[in-house]
Amino acid sequence: MSRPFDLTLYLVTDPRLVAARGLVATVAAAVKGGATLVQLRDPDAHGRALVEQARALKALLAPLGIPLIINDRVDVAVAADADGVHLGQDDMAPADARALLGPERILGLSVGTPAEFAASNIGIDIGVVDYLGVGPVKATGTKKDAGAAIGASGVAAVRALTRLPIVGIGGIDGTLAAEVIRAGADGVAVVSAICAAPDPEHAARALLSAVTAAR
Repeated sequence: MSRPFDLTLYLVTDPRLVAARGLVATVAAAVKGGATLVQLRDPDAHGRALVEQARALKALLAPLGIPLIINDRVDVAVAADADGVHLGQDDMAPADARALLGPERILGLSVGTPAEFAASNIGIDIGVVDYLGVGPVKATGTKKDAGAAIGASGVAAVRALTRLPIVGIGGIDGTLAAEVIRAGADGVAVVSAICAAPDPEHAARALLSAVTAAR
């Protein structure tokens, strides 16, 4: 059984957006504002640098009981003793990742459409994948290989296919967060809405309020 996690407000880091403030300082502020889950995403970092970043975040988050997820890199997650991994459609197969991660770590998978859901054999992989990241809800510049925007209606379409927890991602602000929750998502994942905000703590608190109000 995987470790417990809360998708309500899922922070995904962007190295460009947190550079001026610093990764740990940005995450610390977001968590203080109510972020419930953190994903380290830095596609340009080499293995050693990524492990060091992961360990720094793990040291911050573990005492607070907030899980750390690593984007794509199963090896980094294991090396840094992170709480889980999030996979894209072109990454390692979920079953292979689960075999390496063991039963306790959290495993997420990006799904943009019902067709991707079907192709990923999620129905077979119940117990392998713990949650789905659904999007992009709105076009975003923070992930260049993201698919076409699916809107809140796209979130609802995936919601109808699975009992797995789902989190909407992609261009989400306070207004869109409420729509995504009403479409059936368990939470929202954000990048620039927190990482690029002048005050990440305040931004996180406002997003958490929007999500809570929409439930």
